[in-house]
Amino acid sequence: MGMEVPAWFRNAMQQRLDEVAVRSDTDPELQQARVEEQKAFASLYGGMDAVQLARYMVWEDLHFFRRALENELLYMEGVKDGAQLASALMADVRP
Repeated sequence: MGMEVPAWFRNAMQQRLDEVAVRSDTDPELQQARVEEQKAFASLYGGMDAVQLARYMVWEDLHFFRRALENELLYMEGVKDGAQLASALMADVRP
């Protein structure tokens, strides 16, 4: 039994995700993680020639885009499951 997520809910969730993403840009822990990641990247790939690095970066972009799509799908399925659970629980308490 599938349940369609209303457009207003999707929009509300997207707005919330956008707000969290903006806030994450200034989070000190995430900023430190970004610095460490950049240092590790430079140490691993600093010796690559421009062609190799460009190929790697294309692959990396595609890889992380696919992962983002997977995560979005999993998240929305979790939202649907949560809505179904809440609906079922509410139905049980109605007189």
